[in-house]
Amino acid sequence: MPARAAASRRAEADAHREGGGIPVSDLMPPGGIGPGPMRASEGCAASSVPGDDPRAGWYRSPHLEPIFTPEELAQVHAYARPHYIWLAIRDVVSLLVFLGILRFGVRPMYRLADRAAGWINARAERMRRVPVVRALPAALDRLWGGAGWGAALLFSVLYLLLLELIYLPRDIYFTYFLEHAFGMSNDTPGEYAVDELKSLALQIVANSFLAFGMYGLMRRLKAWWLVLGVVAGSALLFSAMLDPWRGQIYFEQHSLPAGPLRERIDRLMAKAHIEYGDVVVEKTSRVSKSVNAYFAGQGPTRTIVLTDTLMENFTPDEIAAVVAHEAGHIHEPRTLRRILSAVGLLAFLFGVDRVLRLAARRQWFGASGFADIRTLPLIGLLLWAVITVGHPFSIADSRARERAADAWALELTRDPDAFRRMLVKATRINKFDPDPPKWVEVLGFNHPTIRERLDFVAAFAEKTRGE
Repeated sequence: MPARAAASRRAEADAHREGGGIPVSDLMPPGGIGPGPMRASEGCAASSVPGDDPRAGWYRSPHLEPIFTPEELAQVHAYARPHYIWLAIRDVVSLLVFLGILRFGVRPMYRLADRAAGWINARAERMRRVPVVRALPAALDRLWGGAGWGAALLFSVLYLLLLELIYLPRDIYFTYFLEHAFGMSNDTPGEYAVDELKSLALQIVANSFLAFGMYGLMRRLKAWWLVLGVVAGSALLFSAMLDPWRGQIYFEQHSLPAGPLRERIDRLMAKAHIEYGDVVVEKTSRVSKSVNAYFAGQGPTRTIVLTDTLMENFTPDEIAAVVAHEAGHIHEPRTLRRILSAVGLLAFLFGVDRVLRLAARRQWFGASGFADIRTLPLIGLLLWAVITVGHPFSIADSRARERAADAWALELTRDPDAFRRMLVKATRINKFDPDPPKWVEVLGFNHPTIRERLDFVAAFAEKTRGE
């Protein structure tokens, strides 16, 4: 589950990490399973429950105020519990889903796709008499290396729709019913459905292009994996430049007006030596009460995005702390990470090539040759396996990067009090579990816990006092 309360249908707008867009919904843990916001009316200040009594509210040490009252903390735990349960079982569920599709779904889906493609082709025969209409199928035949691309595209769409259908109850529960049950979402059923359909349409288009391109290369080139790896790496860099417009698919945006806050951000970015194109306010309050901010785009398209809920609940000093944290990610050393990512992608594609050749020799799932679209779910299984094995290491690296971004932001602003207030408010509004079970932290948190982050801020304040 994504960290934002708007959830999976907003994943496209949130997944901007490597391209210069680093969502600050990820300002707080947990990233992969994350709790969402508390009611906005509860989120504007820390709890006033005093003292060092653990029953009075969550606290770390006497110099840190409580964040939640016992009642609020019970609500946080009640909200987090279903996410933790899903975290515990999701890998087993995913594995069973993939194995079930491969065992029982591939052959009937392909038969349906093949029949549907034949039916469409027969009905479109008359239209092919028109030169312009005839040119497109002919061009696709040449790109594909023969006939059969229609059935392949339809199979990829059916596979995606089957996955969406299987996970639909989970998605609706986590992204709609649970959010509304805890007063975190403003989504109406109609708005929710429209956003889900937008997301589905984008996925269908993207998956169709990927399936056509990947299997088309397989049919033509022995070293398809090398070509695809180079092309995919370049495409990822280019797509990062489009991130500022991707969020507009779901949310209205407008430039932050000139004024003290805009000037404050300009000065902060000048001090950080970060160039950017604009600062925009994203109207997420129509669906969620959570606060968020992120950098989207790269180079000349880099944009600082602040949600309207952040603007409503945070002071200028606290917004500056959020922006400074994100600026820390921009200054991360990325060369080695990108090299390793590129090598990892090529190694994965080479491994896919070996497995698909084995599948063709043994005719798994009814595959009649090497570049048979019926092996697409097998690629999905391989990708899931690699991601699952690497996930604990990936989020451990992410937590280290978040610690570095916190340190960078504190050095940039030299305002630990504002940074602490920002963390406390975000914890309350987004209803993050301040002290999760250790296994949840290791497997599900892509940020340090709030306890650890507040301790770090307090240590920084002690160190710099008197400077």
